[in-house]
Amino acid sequence: MFFKKDPIKQLEKEYAKKMEESHRFGKEGNRMKSDMAFAEAEEILNKIAALKNADKTIR
Repeated sequence: MFFKKDPIKQLEKEYAKKMEESHRFGKEGNRMKSDMAFAEAEEILNKIAALKNADKTIR
């Protein structure tokens, strides 16, 4: 038996990782990398929201 991975959970892990990176870069004083990681995290969050909305409309 193989289970299909939940794409929302996978994206949530990626989101948490990017937010952690953003915070770390901010602490190091690298504003550009911090902002880039934060922007990537926002894109992932938008994907999560889209998947959740699509899941609601299907049900």
